[in-house]
This record gives sequence, structure tokens and C-alpha cells, in this order.
Amino acid sequence: MGIAVASADDLLSEKAAKMRQSLQKSQTITQNVVSILGSFDHRLSALETAMRPTQIRTHSIRKAHENIDKTLKAAEVILAHFDQIRQAEAKILKGPHEDLESYLQAIAKLRSNIQFFGSIKGCKSSDAVINHANSLLGKAISKLENEFKQLLSSYSKPVEPERLFDCLPNSMRPSSGSPSHEGDPNGKTHSNHHSEAHNNTADAVVYTPPALIPPRVLPLLHDLAQQMIDAGHRQQLLKIYRDVRSNVLEESLRKLGVEKLSKDDVQKLQWEILEAKIGNWIHFMRIAVKLLFAGERKVCDEIFEGFDSLSEQCFAEVTTNSVSMLLSFGEAIAKSKRSPEKLFVLLDMYEIMQELQSEIETLFKGKACMEIRDAAIVLTKRLAQTAQETFGDFEEAVEKDATKTAVTDGTVHPLTSYVINYVKFLFDYRSTLKQLFQEFEGTKDSPQLASVTMRIMQALQTNLDGKSKQYKDLALTHLFLMNNVHYIVRSVRRSDAKDLLGDDWVQRHRRIVQQHANQYKRNAWAKILQCLSIQGLTSSGGSGTSGDGGTGSSSGASRAVVKDRFKTFNVMFEELHQKQSQWTVPDSELRESLRLAIAEVLMPAYRSFVKRFGSLVENGKNPHKFVKYTAEDLDRMLGEFFEGKNMNESRR
Repeated sequence: MGIAVASADDLLSEKAAKMRQSLQKSQTITQNVVSILGSFDHRLSALETAMRPTQIRTHSIRKAHENIDKTLKAAEVILAHFDQIRQAEAKILKGPHEDLESYLQAIAKLRSNIQFFGSIKGCKSSDAVINHANSLLGKAISKLENEFKQLLSSYSKPVEPERLFDCLPNSMRPSSGSPSHEGDPNGKTHSNHHSEAHNNTADAVVYTPPALIPPRVLPLLHDLAQQMIDAGHRQQLLKIYRDVRSNVLEESLRKLGVEKLSKDDVQKLQWEILEAKIGNWIHFMRIAVKLLFAGERKVCDEIFEGFDSLSEQCFAEVTTNSVSMLLSFGEAIAKSKRSPEKLFVLLDMYEIMQELQSEIETLFKGKACMEIRDAAIVLTKRLAQTAQETFGDFEEAVEKDATKTAVTDGTVHPLTSYVINYVKFLFDYRSTLKQLFQEFEGTKDSPQLASVTMRIMQALQTNLDGKSKQYKDLALTHLFLMNNVHYIVRSVRRSDAKDLLGDDWVQRHRRIVQQHANQYKRNAWAKILQCLSIQGLTSSGGSGTSGDGGTGSSSGASRAVVKDRFKTFNVMFEELHQKQSQWTVPDSELRESLRLAIAEVLMPAYRSFVKRFGSLVENGKNPHKFVKYTAEDLDRMLGEFFEGKNMNESRR
């Protein structure tokens, strides 16, 4: 067992010895490698020192080559820009007329090259190139101005009236809705704008503004305008556009028939001519705003897209003279001498200005158009004020009318028919008049129209009362008043005025008609009915029956007195027949009712008188000399009363 342990120890010792030997060898090798590496480092350092000059020369050569490459590339870029300038110059000198798009591209390249050469520092030739390019650019823009002017002028033509009419709604075209005329209170004519305006509100009215410049040309004009703006030629652009388009727009209006009239010019015109011009002006305003100005706004917006302030300024300057030409006529009318017949055309003019107000505000937007908007508002207010003052003048004129127009037959006076027709027309403008009263008196509900209408009616009756005093015959006085008040009542009942004046007013004036009819009968027939009375015929001086159709004895009556009564009756009735067959009751129902009222009093009295006292004269000589008429004769002759026959006819 001891032998085995000894062997193990020897083995371990042997292995340890071998490991020591291996470590010593590794250490020796390591020292040798370090020594060798140190030798290499020394030799490499020496080699590097020897190679350094060569490396420096190589780096310099490489840098030189790089600089040469950069210089050549920079030169190529500069030469390319020089070439672009030469190409642009050739196109610019050729002009834009043949190929506008290519010309605009050349200007864009020229601007780009100016920026390029301006960015190069230290290049002595850059200034010369930039000066040449700027000079070339100036020539290019100058040619652009000419091209813009030529292109705009060649496509800017006055719009013919027929083309404008085609853009109107069907109801307003000359074939069916041209400026026509209808009767006014004077029996004259006035514009039918009011009825047109109200008819058209119920229908969808479409206005189609004409293309004032072909749509295909607008993009070209826009590009030209943009180049001019970029070049700082804003004012030149504005002047060219204004001069060309304003003249064309004014010429379009002149072709349509618009003319500039002053207040003095208006005063010199006969009413019929002036009235026709006012009616046309109303249509011209609608055509100008809805078609011409709307079309002009569209052109401005497309050419100057992206430049809103310039667009508004151009539009304002193009339209100023045309708007002034239109509004000046309205101003002249509003400032001219007031007269009743002008009220309706003033209301028509006020209505069209109200109708167009929102469109004027939309079209003439912005600060540049403020004066135009203000001018339209001022005209609208002035027309409203003049219309209201004219309305007030009419009321006063009715009351103070002093015309000596002879109405010998007691019929409806011309003043009455004039005033009633006037009021009827006023009610066609009922909503407009309410608007006027609200504007000037600041009330939401407007009873003013009713009160003013009542005052006009009262003024008319006051005037008629005065005119009735011209008659010497009281019967004719009351017949005249009966006819006129009846005409007023009938007209009111058949019009919208009834709702405004009310049933009480109508009933009160119907009673006035009846009162005048009763007064007429009393004054015209009282005396002749006395001839048929039994009073004074009998010896007792009044006993017996009255002339109401009853019968009684003729005893005690004087034949001579009876004969005298018959003769007096015949003479008086013939006078009444001759006179009152010349008088007139124009309303057939009133005429028949008045005849019937007379017959209901006269015929029974006459029949009774003839039956009671006819025998006293029939037995004597020439009985027909006294009892000339049968009851049927009188009834037939009454049928001829109030027919307005002339004197010769009534005598026959």
C-alpha cells in the first residue's frame, strides 16, 4: 500500500515539472515576439517618415483634381444658365403673339436666372448678366402689357340688346314682357314694372349673365395679369383693364337705350315721353345689375383670381361711370318738380331699387366699391322721400282742386274718377307704401295708409261739396253729390280699399247717397206734386182725399181751378222732362232705382187726380189740352230721365 502512494506522488511531480518547462518556453517566445514587434515598429516609423512627402504630394494632386471637377461643374451650370438666357431672349424678342404659353415660360426662366446670378458671389460678370436680363425682362413685360391690352380689347365687345334680352326670364323678354304700359288715373300710361315684379315673385325667376369674354380666353388673361403683377406693373394693369372694359360696358348700356339726363333735361320732357323713359329705366336697371354688372364681376374675379383687392378695385373703376349714368337719371327724377302722376313711377323706381339692393351689396362688395353702394342707398331713400312727399301733395291738391270743369248734367266729376282711380292704383302698391311709412315713421304696424286714404276721401268730398254749390238748381246739386258719393262707395266696395276703410265707412257713405237722393226728390218734385193735391180745389178749401190714389167726389171743385192745375202740371212736367232727361245718372242700378222712387210718388198721385177731377175737363172743349198724358205716357217719359241727352234730343 505504501508503494502505491509513492508512485502517485512521483507522477504529480513529473507533471508539475513539465508545466514549468512549458511556461518558461512560452515566456521566452513572448519576449522574442515583443522584441521582433519592437523592431517592426521602429522600421515602420522610419518608413512612414520616408513616405510622408509622397503622401502630401498625392493629397494635393487629389484636391486639385476635385477642385477642377467642381469648377468644371460650376462652369457647366453657369453656361447652362447663360444658354437659358439666350433661349429666353430669342423667345422674348420674337414676342408673345404666336405662342403665349412658351413666352410666359421664357419670362419665368428669365426671372429664375436673374435670381441665380444674383446669388453668385465674387463673379465679376454677374452684374452685367443681371443688368442684361433685367433689361430683357422689362421688354418682355412691356410686350406682355401690349399683348394683354390687345387680347382684352379684341375679345371685349359691346353686348347687343337682343343678346341681353335672351338672358332674361321668359316673362320679361320683349316678345312677352317688354317695357309695356297700362292705364293710370289720368287715362295715360305708366310702367308695368310693379305688376311684373309681383307676378315674378311667385315664379322661379332665372337670370343668366352673358359671357362678356369667352371662357377659353380668361385663363390666358389671368396668366398675363399675374406676370404683370409679379413685375410690379399693377397700376399699368389696372389702367389697361379699366380703359378697355369701362368703355365697352358704357357702350353696351348706350346700345340698350340708357342715356344720362340731368334735372333740367327731365323738366323739359313732356310727361308721356318722360314716363316711357322711366319705365325703360326700370328695365335697364334690372338688366344692368343682374346681367351686365354680374357678368363683369365674374370676368374680374377670374382674371384677377388670387388678387381680391385688385379685382375689387378694377370692378369699381370699370363700373363707376355706368352706375353713375343709371343712377343720375333716378336722381334727376327724384329731384324734379313733384306732381301727382309721378307718384306711381316713383314707387316703381323705389321698388326696383329695393329689389336690387341685396345684389348691389353682393356685387359691389369691398372698400373700393363703397361709394357705389352708398350712391344706390342714397337714391333709394331719396325716391322714398319724394314719393311720400308726393303722396302728401296729392291729398292737399285734392282738397284745393279749383278746376272749373263744367259738369252740367250732374254726372260723376272727372276729379272723382281721377282720385278713385288714383287710390285704386295706390292699393296695388300697398306693401310698398307700408314700407315707406315704416321707414320714415319707424313703426312696425302701419295704419298710416288707412288714415291717409280716409283723409283723401274726405278731401274729395269736401271739394265736391264746394263744386256742387256752382249749380243754381238744388235738385241738380243733390243729384251731383248723389252720383259722386255713390261712385266712391261702389268703387271702394269693389276694391281692396274696402278692407282698409272698413264696413262702417261703406255703410255711412251709403246713407249719404240715400240722403242726397231724398233731397233731390224733395227739391225736384215737391212743387209738381202740389199740383196734384186736392188742397185749394174744393169750396171748403181742403176737405177730401189727398192725392195718394184714393177716390172721392169732385163736387165743389172749380172747373177753372182744375183746368189750371192740369195746365200747370203739364208745363212743369214737360220742363222737368226736358231738363232732367239731359241730366245723367251713369250707374244703371242707381238710375233705375231713382226713377222707380219718383214713379212710386208721382204715378199714384196723378192717377188719383185724373180719376177724381178728369171728368170736369173731359166734358168741356179740347179735353186733351188739359189731360195731355196718360199714366203710361208719364211712365214712358220718366224712362227718359237721367239719360244725359242733349237739348235737341230732349226737345224731340
